[in-house]
Amino acid sequence: MKIVVIGGTGLIGTKLAAKLTEHGHEAVPAAPSTGVNTITGEGLDEVLKGADVVVDVANSPSFEAGPVMEFFKTSTGNLLQAEDAAGVRHHVGISIVGTERLPDNAYFAAKIAQEELIKGSGIPYSLVHATQFMEFVAAIADEGTWDDGKVHIAPVAWAPIAAEDVAANLARVATGTPLNGRIDIAGPDEFRMDEFFRKALAERGDAREVVADEHARYFGSELTERSLVPIGEATLGELHYDEWYAGQAGR
Repeated sequence: MKIVVIGGTGLIGTKLAAKLTEHGHEAVPAAPSTGVNTITGEGLDEVLKGADVVVDVANSPSFEAGPVMEFFKTSTGNLLQAEDAAGVRHHVGISIVGTERLPDNAYFAAKIAQEELIKGSGIPYSLVHATQFMEFVAAIADEGTWDDGKVHIAPVAWAPIAAEDVAANLARVATGTPLNGRIDIAGPDEFRMDEFFRKALAERGDAREVVADEHARYFGSELTERSLVPIGEATLGELHYDEWYAGQAGR
């Protein structure tokens, strides 16, 4: 089948397109660099011709409240309209575990708005909610670094997932029957977030002190015990963090 991957040149998109191609599907990466722009609508009609499935893993270039909301509403609206015209039979979207638990988070609020557009589109859909990616550990530590030079991390549950496992789950969902609902996916191990970052930074030779701080904000939001991990049933990835990190070091 023809599967168009919006955001197909990014971290998840490239891995997803490769997996779909390996399984004999026509995977078409779509991004501004390939002539497809979901904000302006450029190239959408052409790339969606004959498409059976669309997987949208595009991300906003800004996490600021106004721009991120505008990005996801405009991009998703244009994409769904073009999919409807092209007769696409399955829309797959990616979101984040815990979006509904942190509505004060601007990025999460924008993802919720995106999901509402997908649900209301009339196009059969599947939503995949993932925990945070292992690839983002350094960026999250930087975000949590205060003026005192210490990394302030909330002592809450944390289950990061490798991008490879995210792509594998998206590929399975994309080639299956639309869920008209969502699944949660997470890494195979659950940690205390502060303990995880203390060990992860030490492994990287990063001397910053990690402080367990219950009021530490995660991209603007205070966390409760299970804000960022699945509550209830979830599909777990296969790559453990230590295995993933060892693989990164070998590259």
